[in-house]
Formats: sequence, C-alpha cells, structure tokens
Amino acid sequence: MDIKKDTLDRLTEAAKQSPRLRMNLDMRTTTEDNSQRMLNALEPGTNVPIHRHPLSTETVCVLRGRVRQTYYAEDGSKTAQEEIAAQSSCPFYCVPKGVWHKTEALEEGTVIFEAKDGKYGQDGSETLNPGGSQA
Repeated sequence: MDIKKDTLDRLTEAAKQSPRLRMNLDMRTTTEDNSQRMLNALEPGTNVPIHRHPLSTETVCVLRGRVRQTYYAEDGSKTAQEEIAAQSSCPFYCVPKGVWHKTEALEEGTVIFEAKDGKYGQDGSETLNPGGSQA
C-alpha cells in the first residue's frame, strides 16, 4: 500500500468527523495476516484508555504531529512519560509487552503507524479500570 500525504489527510479528516476523534487504516496485506499494522489518526481529546498488550510489544512511529506516551504501574500510578514528535530525530518508540500505557494526541492532525503481534481483538489486550483492576 502506497502511503502519501493525501492518505494521511483523508484519515485525519475522518478522525475529526468521528465521535471518538480517531480513525485507523488497516495496513495488513490480507485478513488472514496474524498481525496488526495500522495507521491511526488521533485528534486531541480522543480517549485512549490505559491498556496493555500482554502478548506483544507495540512498535509506534509518529508520522505527523506529536503524542504523549504515559506508562503506568499495576495500581494505575504513573511511572514515566515522554513526548514524541514526527519531526524529532527519532520518532519511534516501543511499548514493552505487558506494560500499561496510554497515548494522547498533542496536536491536530497527528497520525501514527503502529504494529503489534496477533489479530485485532484476539491479541489479549486489556484495559486498566480505576483501582488497578483489569477489564
């Protein structure tokens, strides 16, 4: 799949129109592909809950815009935070397998590429509820 500026622009516009303020584009070559590779357009204010991927590391590249990546302990307390911008010297980051985290868009038009092992919905992902329990 050839990704050009107009692809990112269309995805960003769809995210702005979405009640969730985000929209993804599946980058897999077939539906049988046992991975997740997607573009994800995120607008400021989108609610990405604290979550983890117990079966896979998540690799992310910020293609456009800027994000805040926050990491959490089992009890929901913040352990670390970083900002990653598309124009930085290294716009990539990896979330280690099993680490609680949350991504926030800090600029309009933010688009990330993310990759994980396992089919979407079948990768064991978990959301952290208040008080540190899993959902």
